[in-house]
Amino acid sequence: MTLLLTRPGDRRTSAAPPAWWRGRSAQGWLYAAPAAAVVGALFLAPLVLVAWMSLNRWPLLGPAALNAPGNYLKISDNPLFLDSVLFTLKYTAITTVLLSGLALGLALLVQERRPGVGFFRTAFFLPGAVGFAAAALLFYGMLNNDFGPVDPILQALGITDEPVKWTGTPDMALFSTIALVLWRFAGFNMLILLTGLQAIPVEVYEAARSDGANRWQIFTKITLPLLRPTIALMLILSVTGSLLAFDQFFIFTNGGPDNSTVSMVMVIYRDAFFRFDLGGAAALSVVLLVALVALNALQMRVLRRPE
Repeated sequence: MTLLLTRPGDRRTSAAPPAWWRGRSAQGWLYAAPAAAVVGALFLAPLVLVAWMSLNRWPLLGPAALNAPGNYLKISDNPLFLDSVLFTLKYTAITTVLLSGLALGLALLVQERRPGVGFFRTAFFLPGAVGFAAAALLFYGMLNNDFGPVDPILQALGITDEPVKWTGTPDMALFSTIALVLWRFAGFNMLILLTGLQAIPVEVYEAARSDGANRWQIFTKITLPLLRPTIALMLILSVTGSLLAFDQFFIFTNGGPDNSTVSMVMVIYRDAFFRFDLGGAAALSVVLLVALVALNALQMRVLRRPE
């Protein structure tokens, strides 16, 4: 047996990696493989399954039968879904405008560093740490006419003479739900906008002030244009979340009164788990997904368009 001895001065390198590994493309694919596997298993595979289910009569129990495009044709015969589309669009428009304005106001309020600003940033963001289902249950308990604390406080202050029907009428149910969403997400959207505000160089503001620009001119000519990409991200998240609204209506209003707060996702849920029509629910899901992708693409095109 021959022993290979090396002296301290000798430099011996390990075996070179194979040629396929030295390519940047192969390394990138291998590094991305775990994430791609998760996306494929948890997103692409269910998406393909939903698309296939939408082309079949798919009962909860029993074999599936191909009936394309029957599930899509009967969407127009579903009056509850058509009403839910109008309600969801109305809810999305109101919520997006109010939430964007409130979040922008909070972000501008805590933009500059001053004593106590850290406390307010934390306080504004704190509701975002509460789970949405827990927040809906919290509002349900606070606004309940039997044991909620809000009605007694309003009556003690002389604001109301009798308990308010927070979810008893369509308008009040919508108003109460929007209040819940604003409380829950205003701080989160504020944080997104605050990140964009702090990315704007301070020198730009100083140059504008030295040129005699007032606060309104600085806001409209500097802050908003430079904040456009961040606003686009916030609006996409807000619109997407509003169109897919489910928890707040399912827990807080249960779609009432008289199905006046039934969202599109609630109709899909009812068709799947109450009527046991999984094929029809899948068709509604595909239609909603296509509309959501188209709307987001339009938003990106409009909001990120250079001036």
